[in-house]
Amino acid sequence: MTLSRMLARPMLASVFVAGGVAALKDAKSKAGAAEPVTDRLVPLLQKLAPQLPIPEDPTTLVRISGAAQVVAGLALATGRAPRLSATVLAVTLVPTTVAEHPFWEEPDPAAKRAQRQHFLKNVSMLGGLFLAAVDTEGKPGLAWRAQRVAGDARREARQLAREARREARLARARLT
Repeated sequence: MTLSRMLARPMLASVFVAGGVAALKDAKSKAGAAEPVTDRLVPLLQKLAPQLPIPEDPTTLVRISGAAQVVAGLALATGRAPRLSATVLAVTLVPTTVAEHPFWEEPDPAAKRAQRQHFLKNVSMLGGLFLAAVDTEGKPGLAWRAQRVAGDARREARQLAREARREARLARARLT
């Protein structure tokens, strides 16, 4: 792992670990802000994955999100499954941002400015998470490897076809 990754991952993860712990400790107070988002998100999730038991209680959803942020944040900070953990953090960040920083609903100009700033800070963190989620550390990604295997298989098939045609010509020449 490079020095930049060794420093950047814990720095990026720290806010999620702290936020996740805060959500776990004080889920009831955060549930009020989360309720408008969970009211829209839960039916969508139930429609997309009807077989999954998705809780409808905002407090439970806040706790689940907080736990996911702590676990994924610690995983990202320690370099364990960094791409997966960054993806999980990105998924939890979107509803958290919409619930906690709805600047478009704020009537007071000063409060609106502050909420917009926090909203944009979270959007910036989301960008960092996107970069972490696609960072292969210089190693080929799964898509590249799959394309490489497919290309190798095509080349092998063409080579085998050429050899089969050559053998068929030789066999025909021996018969005549």
